[in-house]
Amino acid sequence: MTTQAWLAIAIFVVAYALIATEKVHRVAAALGGAALMLALGLTDAEHAFFSEHAGIDWNVIFLLLGMMLVVSVLKRTGVFEYVAIWAAKKAKGKPFRVMVILCLVTAFASALLDNVTTVLLIAPVTILVCERLGVPVAPFLIAEVLASNIGGTATLVGDPPNIIIASRAGLSFNDFLVNLAPIVLVLLVVFVGVIRVLFRKAFVYHPERVAEVMSLREKDAIRDKRLLIVSLAVLVVIMAAFVLHTVLHLEPAVVAIVGGLLLLALSRLDAEDVAKDVEWPTLAFFAGLFIMVGALVANDVIGKLAEQAVELTGGRLWFATMLLLWISAFLSAIVDNIPYVATMSPLVSELVEATGGGGASNVLWWSLALGADLGGNATAVGASANVVVLGIAERSGHKISFWQFTKYGLVVTVITLAICVPYLWFRYF
Repeated sequence: MTTQAWLAIAIFVVAYALIATEKVHRVAAALGGAALMLALGLTDAEHAFFSEHAGIDWNVIFLLLGMMLVVSVLKRTGVFEYVAIWAAKKAKGKPFRVMVILCLVTAFASALLDNVTTVLLIAPVTILVCERLGVPVAPFLIAEVLASNIGGTATLVGDPPNIIIASRAGLSFNDFLVNLAPIVLVLLVVFVGVIRVLFRKAFVYHPERVAEVMSLREKDAIRDKRLLIVSLAVLVVIMAAFVLHTVLHLEPAVVAIVGGLLLLALSRLDAEDVAKDVEWPTLAFFAGLFIMVGALVANDVIGKLAEQAVELTGGRLWFATMLLLWISAFLSAIVDNIPYVATMSPLVSELVEATGGGGASNVLWWSLALGADLGGNATAVGASANVVVLGIAERSGHKISFWQFTKYGLVVTVITLAICVPYLWFRYF
């Protein structure tokens, strides 16, 4: 590798260490690393701001921005309080039941929408439920985002890396559903058992708090019925457009930002007031992270690592499948899984051709999807949904540290990937 490549690696490692140790705020570390990459010529404006594969993924940024605007307007209707009270009452105030309900709702919603949109909608509800019941917020948010990444694995639109894979491999919505949904259902059943153990200290039952919640009426939480009707109508249109985006030829980011701005206009709310609720630090963090990872892509660091992994396989399909699964998980835990999959997919395409193409060789695409999607759970920066939830938690006064998230995410990642091994073997070999 070139001197520039090694310098890019050094800057990325230092920035990542600062994010992980929290010696410097993650936004400052990411933007500082991005600034160094640009100042030292390790990437340039063309790559950083305009390259599809080696720069800021504006689709992700505008998808987030659009949905943050929707959530900001929805907050003013009281609908989150309504859902929070409903969920708590359905679970009879039992914290573990509440966690299971919220996790399963999150997982299934993530499969139909996408995991980032889902956590943006569910996280405010979760914070309200936890505050009502007097239980710690962090374990519930962590469990939800882990469930979101698992659930999003099941479909083409559930996780952004799946959209990239589908485009490169020519795979349909039904291909993902048939090949990945069965294992995701198994993983969710196991996940419910795992969170019972991992978060057992969070399940503190306060009878007086529960009695208060059970006495509440959900309908009383709604503050603005007109705004709620308008918001839900716009949200339904957004969700339908997400599901039909391939038919409509509209990118999810376009749907989200148009929907967000439309709702803002129809709401008659003060735009400046609504904009204050947007997670601007989270968007800035993503921009910095994308530029840093883009510099690694531009200097062929990730490409070289991927090529070496491909060379190791020597045409052995099962070995290639396992190598791809675990390496994808490892690298997706370190860099965001979106740029990783964008870089890796051309190499997987070559490997599929080298091992016969189509048919049995398609297992490599499913291996890449499972590794990247589930590997995103391993660390706080492994997937877009993780970063979004950390931003929401910090803004609401319930900060989740890098290691607090990672110590749980790593356990769930290893368990879910281990279950994928026999599934891939028995189904495709």
